[in-house]
Amino acid sequence: MVRKKELNELSYTQLRRCFSEVDFDFKTTRDVEPLREIIGQDRALKALQLGLDIDSSGYNIFITGFAGTGRKTTIKAYLEKISQKKKKLFDKIYVNNFQNPDMPLLISLPAGKGNEFKKEMDLLIETIVHKIPLIFEEEDYQRAKKKLIEENQDMEKKVFHEFEQDVAKNGFALIQVQYGSYTKPEIAPLIDGKAVPINQLPGMVKSGGLTEERLERLKQKYELLHNKMDTVFKKSREIERKLRQEIQSLDSSFVMPFINDLIADIYSRYDEPKIQEYLNNVSKNIIDNIETFKGTDQEKENPLAKMFTAKSPGDPFLEYSVNVIVDNSRETSVPIIIENYPTYRNLFGTIEKVVDKSGYLTTDFSRIKAGSFVRADGGYLVIDAMDALMEYGVWSTMKRVLKTGFLEIQNFDPYLMYSTSSGLKPEPMPIDVKVVMIGDHYIYHLLYDRDEDFHKTFKIKADFDSAMPLNENNMEKYVAFIKKITDDEQLLPFSASAVAEVIEFGLRLSERQQKLSTKFSQIADLIRESSYWAKKSKSTVVEQTHIEQTLEERRMRLNLFEEKLQEMIQDETLLIETDGAKVGQINGLAVFNYGDYIFAKPNKITAQVSLGRAGFINIEREAKLSGKIHDKGVLILSGYFRAKYAQEFPLSLSASICFEQSYSGVDGDSASSTEIFVLLSALSELPIKQGIAVTGSVNQKGEIQPIGGVNVKIEGFFDVCHARGLTGKQGVIIPIQNVEELMLRKDIVEAVRKGKFHIYPISNIDQGIEILTGKPAGALTKLKKYPANTVNNLVLAKLRSLAITLRDFGQENNKKTNKKTKTSTGSKRRKV
Repeated sequence: MVRKKELNELSYTQLRRCFSEVDFDFKTTRDVEPLREIIGQDRALKALQLGLDIDSSGYNIFITGFAGTGRKTTIKAYLEKISQKKKKLFDKIYVNNFQNPDMPLLISLPAGKGNEFKKEMDLLIETIVHKIPLIFEEEDYQRAKKKLIEENQDMEKKVFHEFEQDVAKNGFALIQVQYGSYTKPEIAPLIDGKAVPINQLPGMVKSGGLTEERLERLKQKYELLHNKMDTVFKKSREIERKLRQEIQSLDSSFVMPFINDLIADIYSRYDEPKIQEYLNNVSKNIIDNIETFKGTDQEKENPLAKMFTAKSPGDPFLEYSVNVIVDNSRETSVPIIIENYPTYRNLFGTIEKVVDKSGYLTTDFSRIKAGSFVRADGGYLVIDAMDALMEYGVWSTMKRVLKTGFLEIQNFDPYLMYSTSSGLKPEPMPIDVKVVMIGDHYIYHLLYDRDEDFHKTFKIKADFDSAMPLNENNMEKYVAFIKKITDDEQLLPFSASAVAEVIEFGLRLSERQQKLSTKFSQIADLIRESSYWAKKSKSTVVEQTHIEQTLEERRMRLNLFEEKLQEMIQDETLLIETDGAKVGQINGLAVFNYGDYIFAKPNKITAQVSLGRAGFINIEREAKLSGKIHDKGVLILSGYFRAKYAQEFPLSLSASICFEQSYSGVDGDSASSTEIFVLLSALSELPIKQGIAVTGSVNQKGEIQPIGGVNVKIEGFFDVCHARGLTGKQGVIIPIQNVEELMLRKDIVEAVRKGKFHIYPISNIDQGIEILTGKPAGALTKLKKYPANTVNNLVLAKLRSLAITLRDFGQENNKKTNKKTKTSTGSKRRKV
């Protein structure tokens, strides 16, 4: 039998916005088209469009919003849609700087030309390596070279012959003197037809074999001949140097036409000035280093041997290679790079190092590697703000790149000690990238307040909403979204009743009866899991029961702690009463948020009142278990009592409020109205119905204010009551503003329909206390008094009584104090 509704009680139809298959014109999602647009984010999309359309500096985009609202998926889909516009892309290559090898040169080429040029250069060097040894084996070259060598040798022989004659004419001879491991020509005088080194002559003087006069003459001739020998050797070296120059000129004369023809062929296919300048430098460098290409005897037998060895710092032909760091040959639209791991190296590139044969780290221009910024040049780069801020050096470097428009690739790795020791300084690269950062409101405002460059660098904020209006158009898009997920992931189709259940779940997520949630990641998870359970039951279509099963299974996976608390309440380890009435005791509702699961349970709140001047004592605060917002709520209720009851006399009481069996922190103001109700009960000595729990914030005027988590709070108290048995007298008092947020479980709606549970919306304290005590609150009459036998009258009377008692006690205490003072004074006088 359905019980007659009490005053202010909600109807079961107000507790949940319901849909069914009759609300849709299809049987299953097979009959609908998949979603092809972005839904629920009109504001964000307009901001995105503005940021993407303006090419001026600083118009990068920072996306804010709750996780799960599809920010990354949305931006990717939106960028892919607009990226179909044709835009000229370029390949990026680094080549050797022959004038300064430590500063590699950057060259930009039209898309696809980078690898073409690399292949052209590889073929050029391969051809030169193969052909040059053959050129030097030609008869004409060998004959010309032989002639040069013979001519210079003749000149050298003539010089030495003339010198030898001069030496012999002066009675000296040329000998070879051993100096360690090598010999050196030396001049020695002939004594009795035998060459004697000059340093042995003093010994011959002592032995009488040589006179002092002859020794002096020999020394003078030796000095003269020795100077002539130095001149002869100098001429010999000049002849050799001249021979090398002539051979080099000869080599150039034979090789240059061949090299120039090869390079001219490449030159004709590239009109890029930097390419042409580079090719000129290549030609000059090859000519200057022609000996490198002649090869050893082994290499002459196999001239291509060098070309098939791995490139290394010791490779003589490495300097002619091309390092293609960006290849856009296969790109048909502007690049969209989503960097999921935005380290410094991944974003800005690096210069790798290798260990050479000596065991030292070394590098060169071929080790320059591009990062996401370079690969995204001409397009868009999407990164997560928190990830970027967590990586050392990323934020400051990114700001510098975006402000200057240039990126300088460095060998920087904060985790390696030797990371900054590279001697290379590649030519800075011009960068044209639109950066899209994804973060939350906290990070956005933190950067905006603390970093003066942030608002100059990210001028566009795109805020993603977590909910959208419930209307026919958005419902159709919800259905299309379900169809898209089932098609993309090959899931089972959804029946109309299952779709209705998904939409109701979207309303529950948004905590609004008139709003659909845009947390599509959670909606998608529900679709996937429901399809799983449908397949498990051998169904070919996902039905409403499978959605309900999915939600129940998810709850069972996550509610272990909730069950433990429920068991403690059932075992009366946690003392919660859900029947009868008690003075100074009430059931508040506490929310437990563990991130992946939120639930609520009742919490006994008690109040004790006595004579005194301490006022309202917040035991949680005294125990340092109270948060700032809760402390504010307690101060607000003291303001309410002063305004309502202390206009003719002061509040003269000590009242303590306690969350019983609460051993962790308490915060929030949703229990502030509950604390007023329990104080009113303690003062009026009227019992409060224990079967009714209360939630709601309050202001100093006694007006009830909305709170969060209204659904889980009602469900938490219902579960406790249901476990003990519903009496028909149990329920929850909520703020009237929260009625539009109700999306309660179906079992609660059914219990309310049968009159076994009740939901009471209130707008002020007086309405709530009437429901809790069954007594009228009482309104002030024209005589500024409350009617007899009302709650407010009883409270006022109690407070007046406490004030009078405290006054009388104070007066009596003052009399006793004064009497003692007079007696003490008289005794002192008598003693004097």
